Amino acid sequence: MKRLTLLSAFGGIALVAISVIAHAQTPAINKVSAAAPAAAAVPSRFQIPATDDGLPGAGPIRRFEWFQKLWNDRRSAWAGRIERDQGAIVFLGDSITQGWGDNMGSMFPGVKVANRGISGDTTRGVLIRLQEDVLALNPRGVVLLIGTNDLEEGAIPETTAGNLALILAALRQHSATMPVILCNVFPSSPTKKRPVDQIRAINRLYFATIKDQPQVTLLDTFALFANGQGEAKPEEFPDLLHPNAIGYAKWESALRPMLESTGLTAAWPDDFTPEPGFKSLFNGRDLTGWGYTDGPLFDGKTATDDGRFIAKNSRIIVTVSRVERAYRKLWTSETFPRDFTLKLEFRASPNADSGIFVREPQLQCRDYLIAGPYVNLKSYRPLDWNEVVITVKGGLAHCLCNGEVLIDALPVPATGPIGLESDHGQMEFRRIRVKELP
Repeated sequence: MKRLTLLSAFGGIALVAISVIAHAQTPAINKVSAAAPAAAAVPSRFQIPATDDGLPGAGPIRRFEWFQKLWNDRRSAWAGRIERDQGAIVFLGDSITQGWGDNMGSMFPGVKVANRGISGDTTRGVLIRLQEDVLALNPRGVVLLIGTNDLEEGAIPETTAGNLALILAALRQHSATMPVILCNVFPSSPTKKRPVDQIRAINRLYFATIKDQPQVTLLDTFALFANGQGEAKPEEFPDLLHPNAIGYAKWESALRPMLESTGLTAAWPDDFTPEPGFKSLFNGRDLTGWGYTDGPLFDGKTATDDGRFIAKNSRIIVTVSRVERAYRKLWTSETFPRDFTLKLEFRASPNADSGIFVREPQLQCRDYLIAGPYVNLKSYRPLDWNEVVITVKGGLAHCLCNGEVLIDALPVPATGPIGLESDHGQMEFRRIRVKELP
C-alpha cells in the first residue's frame, strides 16, 4: 500500500492523505490458478465459495489466495461496524474505491460515508456481498464504480452489464427512492488488459441499463479522465489503472454536485444579491416564470413535469438524461425587446451539454474543455462555477465566459425570451439576472 499526500488543490478543494491500493492490478507473483485453495482459517461466513454453482450473476469471481485473504479481512472488519455505519453513503467497488481509504470522511466533511471497496473485486463479487456489506447498513445512498477487473478476467461487456443490472435491481428492491450515483468505468490501457473499445462498450451498456431507473444518476467519469485516445493519463493514473491524489481530487469534485442535487449532501447557501439595475429571472425556490413552449408555465412547481429541470439549492438544475439527445427547452414567460445584459453562472458535470437561448438562437453552454466547442479557453474552471455575460445591442449578442469571448456578434431576433436547454449530463444554473439597457 502506498500513501500519497496531496500538496496542492483541485477546484479549490484541498485533500488530505489518500491511501492508494497498489495491488488491485493483480501482481504477477499472485497470478495463481483460479482454483487455488482458500487462505487458511477463513471464517465460513466470508469464505468465497469454491465453485460458482448456485451463485447469482455470471462471469468471473476471483479466487486468488491474496484476494481471498483481503476479502475476508475487509469484510470481517466491516461486520463489526454495521451499527456504526448505519445510514451512511456507501462507496462501493474495487481497488479504486478502496483507494479512498477508510477515513474518506475527510474528503466529504460533515457527511457520513462508508468505504466498501475491495481491491480486485468484480461485478459478480459485488453482487455476492451486496446484502451484508451494503444493504445491511440501510444506506442513504450509494456511489458505485465497478467493472474494470471483469475485463482483466476476460468477461465480455454484456456479462458485466448483466451483473450491474442485478446489483441495481437489488438496490431498488431495498429502496426505490435511495439515490444511486453510477460512475462510468474509468479509462485505463490495453497494456492492462483493458482496451478502450471494451470500456466504451461497458459504459454504453451501463447507460442503456439505467434508462428506466430514475433513482440512478450517471456520472461520466470516463470522459472526466480519458485522454484524446480514450486512455488513462499518466499524470493522473501513474500505473494507468489507479488514480493518484490529483485523480481522486477530480473525482471528488465531480461527485460533489451530484451528491448535492440528489440530496445526499447539503449545498453551500447562496446569499447572492443582484447588482443595482439587475432583476432576477429565477426566484431560487421554484420555476415560477418559466415553462415549455408546448405546455403551461411551471409556476409554483419545483420541477418540470418530466423532471428534466428542477429548482433546488437556489439553482435551476438540468438533470442527467437517461436517453440519448433528450432535448428540452425551458423559456421565460417574459420577452425582452429592448437591449439588455444577461448574467448567470453555470457548473457542468463532466462532458455535460446544455445551452442558453438568447431570444431564440442558442449559445452552446457545456463542459467546454471536454465537450467543446471552446476547448482553448484559459479561464474556464472545470467542475466549478463559471460566469456567462451576454450583452445584446442592436440585434447582436456579445457573449463572454469568465471574461473570454465565446461569440463576438451572434445575430438575434428583435425580441424573444431567455431559455435554457437540456441535453445530457448535469448542468446547474444560478444567479440568473438581466438588466435592460438605455
